[in-house]
Amino acid sequence: MVFEISSVVSKLQMLSTSDHSSVVSMNLFVALLCGCIVLGHLLEENRWMNESITALLIGVTTGVVILLFSGGKSSHILVFSEDLFFIYLLPPIIFNAGFQVKKKQFFVNFMTIMLFGAIGTLISCAVITLGATQIFKKLDIGPLDLGDYLAIGAIFAATDSVCTLQVLNQDETPLLYSLVFGEGVVNDATSVVLFNAIQSFDLNQIDSSIALHFLGNFLYLFIASTMLGVLTGLLSAYIIKKLYIGRHSTDREVALVMLMAYLSYMLAELFYLSGILTVFFCGIVMSHYTWHNVTESSRITTKHSFATLSFVAEIFIFLYVGMDALDIEKWKFVSDSPGTSIAASSVLLGLILLGRAAFVFPLSFISNLAKKSPNEKISFRQQVIIWWAGLMRGAVSMALAYNQFTMSGHTSLQSNAIMITSTITVVLVSTVVFGLMTKPLIRLLLPHTPHPKELNIVIATDPSTPKSATVPLLGSAQDSEVDIDSIHRPSSIRALLRTPTHTVHRLWRKFDDAFMRPVFGGRGFVPVEPGSPTERNGQQWR
Repeated sequence: MVFEISSVVSKLQMLSTSDHSSVVSMNLFVALLCGCIVLGHLLEENRWMNESITALLIGVTTGVVILLFSGGKSSHILVFSEDLFFIYLLPPIIFNAGFQVKKKQFFVNFMTIMLFGAIGTLISCAVITLGATQIFKKLDIGPLDLGDYLAIGAIFAATDSVCTLQVLNQDETPLLYSLVFGEGVVNDATSVVLFNAIQSFDLNQIDSSIALHFLGNFLYLFIASTMLGVLTGLLSAYIIKKLYIGRHSTDREVALVMLMAYLSYMLAELFYLSGILTVFFCGIVMSHYTWHNVTESSRITTKHSFATLSFVAEIFIFLYVGMDALDIEKWKFVSDSPGTSIAASSVLLGLILLGRAAFVFPLSFISNLAKKSPNEKISFRQQVIIWWAGLMRGAVSMALAYNQFTMSGHTSLQSNAIMITSTITVVLVSTVVFGLMTKPLIRLLLPHTPHPKELNIVIATDPSTPKSATVPLLGSAQDSEVDIDSIHRPSSIRALLRTPTHTVHRLWRKFDDAFMRPVFGGRGFVPVEPGSPTERNGQQWR
């Protein structure tokens, strides 16, 4: 009996010690997050640095300090977790991007974005897979099968859309931001879907039927994920429009909007779809309908809440990756062959450069063929920036690499360890080096000179609407609400082919005004409750 009591007491003491160490770790991590925000603010005007690189460098520096104090035993206070990344950190970032994105700019370039994000990712994956298959065998990395090489292609074809948010400015370079970030979202979704498909198929018996099945599965996931996001966004708009919860409680209204947004992501995961695509399109639909159905105070609260959650999650990810990069357990397995690890990292960086160039320039040429106006075509300088800005690799690549080559972040096989350390090296080098060079490259190739129309353009809209509805889209007056209406309306198929994007946009607006907004609300329609913000907007727009 005494022995049992002492055993229970010792276990409680161990739990208490463990809880205390967790509290210490979280205190340190939160303090580092605060430091990243303060330092990022101080370096805001710096032409080289941005918050993602700042957080990454602070994470690496902290990892070095912890490594020294622990006597070389550990370098992190938190272990990288796929669940933490995919379930808690990634959704607010992608949702806020869809919520704040300039919708007209995004859909005007939708076909180009899809070319880059879907077809481009497949091309990049193929180039990286073929290159790695040929070169890694000569480096004698270890036993890697066909599934591993295909997974390597999917892992390193995944661009870092989070870092893109930091290095490109939506107001200064709206076209580039729309193309690179839109491509990044579709690219991440494509890479994850491709990675999951590679893991689910038997690659020892590849034939035409498996290839068709793979293509059909990919298209199903892509379309189903998009539709789920749209339907969830429309459902939230309908509920809030009919119930108008904000007339009684702003807190409930804000909570419902935020939970419906997160629900879209979790539903996608529940049905084995792409949560990235789902939550992105849910954000677009919510900004178009749901956001205009809530009260004025809820608008301000939701806009800043989504932006704040996204910002903190971005900083958290880069700090997290930076601290975990020096984990001694990952590097001790490659200590006998550091040259092989360096060579593998160099090969992967070269293949990333080559794989991205293999689709950016050819697909840009194809995209330009379909555009009649010279202003809509992607210039060679813009193509260079698009190629460069998408070279960064981040937490998506690390999460997929851990999934393929480790169990719970640990591995005892040298080949797997080399792939993990190579992934870490690629993420650090690409984020810091390529990220540091992106802003100066944009200033060099595309010096910003405000257009006279850009300075005088005024869009008649409510001042509290998201910035996607209050700023010019392409840096010229042609994309404002007024100018799109004044474009010649084609009355024939020939005219439709001559101005496809503006025609489709006009037809969508007619359908939206006639059928969608009366049901789901949005700007310009009166809700059930008189005197609401939406009613005032409707009076302004009539």
